[in-house]
Amino acid sequence: MLADSNSLRVVMAQLDFLVGDIQGNIAKIMTAAVDARDRLRADVIVFPELTVTGYPPEDLLLRPSFIRQVEPAMQRLCMEIEGITAVVGYPAATSEGLRNSAAVIRDGAIQAVYHKQLLPNYGVFDEKRYFVAGAEPTVVVINNVRVGITICEDVWQLDPVQKAVAAGAQLLLNLNASPFHTGKGQLRLDILRQRVAENGIPIVYVNLVGGQDELVFDGHSQVVNSKGELTHRAPFCAEGLYPVDFTIGVTVEPIPGEIAEEPSEEAAIYQAIVRGVRDYVTKNGFPGVVLGLSGGIDSALTLAMAVDALGADRVEAVLMPSRYTADMSNTDAEEEAQALGVKYQLMPIEPAFQSFLSILQPVLDGLPLDSTEENIQARCRGVLLMAISNKTGKMVLTTGNKSETAVGYSTLYGDMAGGFAPIKDVLKTMVYRLSVYRNRLTPVIPQRVLDRPPSAELRPDQTDQDSLPPYETLDAILHGYVEEDHSVDELIAAGFERATVERVTRLVIVNEYKRRQAAPGVRITPRAFGRDRRYPITSGFRR
Repeated sequence: MLADSNSLRVVMAQLDFLVGDIQGNIAKIMTAAVDARDRLRADVIVFPELTVTGYPPEDLLLRPSFIRQVEPAMQRLCMEIEGITAVVGYPAATSEGLRNSAAVIRDGAIQAVYHKQLLPNYGVFDEKRYFVAGAEPTVVVINNVRVGITICEDVWQLDPVQKAVAAGAQLLLNLNASPFHTGKGQLRLDILRQRVAENGIPIVYVNLVGGQDELVFDGHSQVVNSKGELTHRAPFCAEGLYPVDFTIGVTVEPIPGEIAEEPSEEAAIYQAIVRGVRDYVTKNGFPGVVLGLSGGIDSALTLAMAVDALGADRVEAVLMPSRYTADMSNTDAEEEAQALGVKYQLMPIEPAFQSFLSILQPVLDGLPLDSTEENIQARCRGVLLMAISNKTGKMVLTTGNKSETAVGYSTLYGDMAGGFAPIKDVLKTMVYRLSVYRNRLTPVIPQRVLDRPPSAELRPDQTDQDSLPPYETLDAILHGYVEEDHSVDELIAAGFERATVERVTRLVIVNEYKRRQAAPGVRITPRAFGRDRRYPITSGFRR
């Protein structure tokens, strides 16, 4: 602990916690607290929202047996944490109901408890399903500084911060579990600056890091001084303990420190997906992953992300050419696999395809070729990948993007078969941008993969644009319809052709049933399919 009574050292514990692993999370809290005390000489360490249970625990919070584990865990923290103040997020069982809370632990006891006042119930958040809102501020004295506590959403609105300041707070500690999406970094900073402008006290914003199912928490914990200036920012998507020193005088001000770089949009998305893949595979205990490598752009990007997330030794690629696969597709797939150093094998699907056609001959005889035969090829590949998964324990990564997912340009039990979909929330045009970004780091995706027209190669000379509008047009319509909730008429008024808009929006609506059966994937936009956008499968809505 700092000896100078005119200073305060706060450590931002930007760490990754496993949902449901209360004992493991408690051990990690204690290790961090000791490190902050002994190595960093901190007065206080601040952890993210619901640190004890991990975030979001979802319906685990409805299980009495789960909640009963929290109190003894908190008691253990009180007994073990000495010589430092720890601010820890946890679910508090109260007479009024369960609350999303923060405990101030010091001297072997919980000195104060703050209950979150604003419970978000939009997008990916369902906190009103589980928690009762608090109403009162909490201000504690740490090293002669009156410190206010708030949790996540509380800082997005004026009232909770204003209450803390009215109660005497000179400094605000804000515990967060704020998931990533594009543009979120600037949005957070703008909000913090607005709260500071209204209330005139510095804010320490401590955010969770790590992947949890579809969500990725990107960290980027930060400090804004009383003038609204950014003085500290922790790295993007990286764990660590980050100290912040404050001077104590008439006001309490942070001494400027390290400000991690704000990544570009492509870098942020790429790093978030890599983090999401790594944590999903590792936290769920898979030894590695396997994926189909076609020589196309989607599987090429997915393979690069998988290797960056897990290492080449935990990734396996399978080339499964059909009668329609171009030689250059196999060549490009092998070139990338070799560049990344992954194990790969060639499994042509022609024998399996012929067998299915033979079995189905009474049904198919005399009928024209259509999507039936195309889907059989995709399902042959799905069977092979799932067999490898069953035998090795490796999870199958699917390679579909958001453009395809939106309009159903994918095959149930075929290319949709798998456990996780890294680029599920990535529009096709962004797939190309991310591939270019990845090649700037080290060139692993063959240039021809980026240059040639995209194709599923399920019939002779096929390209995606045989079935879909150009991706620049398709993605612009999808962005407006899915992410901005624009109507058909609004999209037409924006300049898109009526027939194209009506076709695309109809495909989005009628393929909801497919999306419900799709693997989860990393959320990188504010309106990902799934938690953000919950539409009925059965619906008469058409506009």
